[in-house]
Amino acid sequence: MSDPQAPTTSAALPVAPLWKRLAALFYDSLLLFALLMVAVAVAFALKGGRVAGDNLFFRLYLLLVSGLFFCGFWVAAGQTLGMKTWHLRVLRRDGRPLGWWQALGRFLLAVPAVGLAGIGLWWMLIDREGLALHDRLSGTVVVMLPKLSRQPGG
Repeated sequence: MSDPQAPTTSAALPVAPLWKRLAALFYDSLLLFALLMVAVAVAFALKGGRVAGDNLFFRLYLLLVSGLFFCGFWVAAGQTLGMKTWHLRVLRRDGRPLGWWQALGRFLLAVPAVGLAGIGLWWMLIDREGLALHDRLSGTVVVMLPKLSRQPGG
């Protein structure tokens, strides 16, 4: 019996299609929104309710929280909660899990790639391997995992 958490080569698994990645991103955006609300509440409490949305340090703080959310999940499990729901995993191109530096690079590339009208995701439609722009640049790939069949009585 194979271990579902064991490293796998990315070539053995199909690249995730755009619609599944968008669905996972939608799920993650709901979770991230809730986390950012907590982060804003903490900032308000620490600053006595005086936090300006146009403050550069406040924006960097929210970017840091977002980065820790995504990078933490990518490094710890290879997938965010939204990706887990849709049976997706992010791997290095050689099939190994991401380390912190590669996860950080991927996140920093994904912010503008996804933020600019999703151009980094739409890139998947013209990329010969179906990779998003930030995946191509960071040496990563998002793959579809096989659904595990439920065992009777388990």
